[in-house]
Amino acid sequence: MNTPAFETSDDDPTVIRLAQFLAHPPAKVWRALTEPELIAQWMMPGDFRLEVGHRYEMAGVPRPHTNFSGTVIAEVLAFEAERMLRLRWRDADEGQGNRADWTITWTLEPEGRGTRLFLVHEGFDPDDPYQVQAHRIMGSGWRSIVTQRLGQALNDL
Repeated sequence: MNTPAFETSDDDPTVIRLAQFLAHPPAKVWRALTEPELIAQWMMPGDFRLEVGHRYEMAGVPRPHTNFSGTVIAEVLAFEAERMLRLRWRDADEGQGNRADWTITWTLEPEGRGTRLFLVHEGFDPDDPYQVQAHRIMGSGWRSIVTQRLGQALNDL
């Protein structure tokens, strides 16, 4: 397969899509996506449990210019072990005017001795200036999180 190591698409203001080749087998990438101690290393700490319907919180850094409180309320919507994980993310402080209600889908495909990891982060409202700003920031943020932080967590495993 002649797919580049990293791909992204920013042409749709309602979604962020990226694909990243990781030189680790799907089972190892799956662990990094689903084990709370590992998630905390590359994303945000939280009490994740791989169970459809499980709701949990993740603590991040508040971003007032995007109306992000710093706390994500997440829910496991669906999963297929070592293949796909779908989550719902909302901001914990909806009273601040944050209407974020996003779906994050991770898909893993074996590729050679590694994994092609796909991310689809959807549900941005292009008519909400805060969500437009969040889309811009998170588009580049996801790239650095996946290429650097997740990559390092996998290397350390």
